[in-house]
Amino acid sequence: MRTRRQWLGAAGAALAGGLRAASPSIEVTSVRRLFHNGEHNAFTDLVRFRGTYYLTFRTCPGGHMVHPTSAILVLASRDGGEWKQVHRFSVPKRDTRDPHFLIFQDRLFVYTGTWYCGDATPARYDMNQHLGYAAWSRDGASWEGPRMLEGTYGHYIWRAASHAGKVYLCGRRKRAFIETTTRAGQDEAVESALLESVDGLVFRTAGLFQETFGDETAFLIDSRGALTAVARSGGNRNAQVLRSQPPFTSWRRADLGRYVGGPMLARWGGRWLVGGRKQTPGGPRCVLSWLEGDRLEDAVELPSGGDNSYPGFVALDADRGWLSYYSSHESEGGKPITAVYLAELRRR
Repeated sequence: MRTRRQWLGAAGAALAGGLRAASPSIEVTSVRRLFHNGEHNAFTDLVRFRGTYYLTFRTCPGGHMVHPTSAILVLASRDGGEWKQVHRFSVPKRDTRDPHFLIFQDRLFVYTGTWYCGDATPARYDMNQHLGYAAWSRDGASWEGPRMLEGTYGHYIWRAASHAGKVYLCGRRKRAFIETTTRAGQDEAVESALLESVDGLVFRTAGLFQETFGDETAFLIDSRGALTAVARSGGNRNAQVLRSQPPFTSWRRADLGRYVGGPMLARWGGRWLVGGRKQTPGGPRCVLSWLEGDRLEDAVELPSGGDNSYPGFVALDADRGWLSYYSSHESEGGKPITAVYLAELRRR
């Protein structure tokens, strides 16, 4: 007869060979406000390049919406303690926003989408006039750009990934670049395209991964070419998990059961980590979850509120990581601020 210890050991072995162990918990060991200059600071990303950590985000005196006064900042730190600005750029007559990093061909790229504004804040702006730009550096100190990305006009570019010598961008656009007059009409008409490039600067369409209600999408491509993505859906619909194999023309989709705003997707300790804005009874919060198959298991809620989320993540090792995000849950002088935060995480 088996002892209790032997029975538990056999059960554990069976689970290891079949069902996956329960998702680990995540502890937020510290959070600090990393940047606030009195402007609206938002839409972050985080990366490690040549032994240094880099943080990027948008800053704008006009606020969250579309303004030609916005700029993209890039900060750097050797150890996460002191952060210094190493680059700042904007595009004349355009609102620059949603910057994302990509390491490609030994260069650090920052990709950003831009709305056309003219000389002042526009009363109306159109996705059909959207255009992608990139800045890049070989050493993190000297930068080139911003340069217009050929093939992205009319596309709202978002996160990037690379595989087999190509860059892939999420580019959402209105179907056939139609004209729309309402937000509801636009949401239904937006499709999400996978744009590809061999040099990171000139793009073509590889295929579509959302044919309606396309929106912000975070994706990763593993060494075998398998693509996994978490896609926000327009009109506050439930997010989706998407999967595909090269040449990325056929997609498997599954509903994730809830909205995810500004999604982030990362690998941490052999698991899929998802970050983004979640609508909770207490209001919108920045939440981290594990992607387990076709479902999300919430792991931790970051100190956040109001206008928030759009995180970036760097794994320090299998159990420690850093998360950048923005939030407007704090106030100064009785007025809410929108600042960038850095959280230290530990996996338990």
